[in-house]
Amino acid sequence: MRALVWHGKEDIRCDTVTDPEIEQPRDAIVKVTSCAICGSDLHLFHNFIPAMLPGDVMGHEMMGEVVEVGPEARGKLKKGDRVVVPFTIICGECDQCKRGNFSVCQTTNRKKYLADKVFGHATAGLFGYTHLTGGYPGGQAEYLRVPFADATHIKVPDGIPDEKVLFLGDIFPTGWQAAVQCDIQPTDTVAIWGCGPVGQMAIRSAVLLGAKQVIAIDHLPERLEMAEAGGAITINFDEESVVERLNELTGGEGPEKCIDAVGMEAHVSPSMPDTVYDRAKQMLGAESDRPHILREMIYVCRPAGVISIPGVYGGLVDKIPMGQVMNKGLTIRTGQTHVNRWTDDLLRRIEEGQIDPSFVITHTVSLDEGPEMYKVFRDKQDSCIKVVLKP
Repeated sequence: MRALVWHGKEDIRCDTVTDPEIEQPRDAIVKVTSCAICGSDLHLFHNFIPAMLPGDVMGHEMMGEVVEVGPEARGKLKKGDRVVVPFTIICGECDQCKRGNFSVCQTTNRKKYLADKVFGHATAGLFGYTHLTGGYPGGQAEYLRVPFADATHIKVPDGIPDEKVLFLGDIFPTGWQAAVQCDIQPTDTVAIWGCGPVGQMAIRSAVLLGAKQVIAIDHLPERLEMAEAGGAITINFDEESVVERLNELTGGEGPEKCIDAVGMEAHVSPSMPDTVYDRAKQMLGAESDRPHILREMIYVCRPAGVISIPGVYGGLVDKIPMGQVMNKGLTIRTGQTHVNRWTDDLLRRIEEGQIDPSFVITHTVSLDEGPEMYKVFRDKQDSCIKVVLKP
């Protein structure tokens, strides 16, 4: 089969690889009909996330048709079922899964010994990511083996286009969880840094959850326009001070809830000196992530407020003002998304017409064009916001 394969830093190729087969009784094989390039795939593209190996198949946002089912998955899945595959691989049976904490499933990370050393305790297995999360082949491919498939799936009805439900596997529940973690009240201002795909979903989620005011921060015109269309007030950080504008919009009090939808690769600009400092340390190997957004959120957030972090961080950050966090009484909530905790409700909202997540798609191309689209997405060429691939 054809698949997008990691060969090293900024080297993704569309290769012919071995077709997946049933390996365990709970497995299923899915013929992929649609998949997408996610912002966190760029962290792997740039080799900022450790433990990638040449030959790893990329992709963690995919859906398709079940074509083969292992004997222990047949009670929940059958050939011909249409499924979205969540990026988190879950057993559904461990203590964390029973609590709904699916992204920290205790069973599915087959490289647990690596994750235990790096994180202290292993998290769930993830598709198409790093060997710290199991080294499972991803879904930017014609076919995908889904381990623990009886639990790791979201059934979707026929009659709804792929584009409307594909993002149930990652960015829609990720933006939703980011907003839910804020415990949004009707009087709240929610400020969201980053208007990429997850930021766009967080904007719509905050609106659906009843925020009084949603403010979106970025510098790319097409992303700010999309944010404004979703109901947000926008701030272009190239043109005005984020801190001053947020204080102006909140009567000097600061936003009650802040969401970091950027993560470890904050934009680098001489007008933000700490970003240049972070980039220099990153190049020297003295810091893995660029946490400008975290510093700015902590500074501007209203005392007793909440900081929610769906943006991916990979390792070490520097100069985090913990004194501000402690003295302002801020609550920080973060984590990989517990996808299956949210998807029943989100699918219902799609079916009822409350939201159509396909609004975020700007490019749809063949799998063979995937390597070039990684570069287009990275460089934000052609007003690129979200890429869907058709194997």
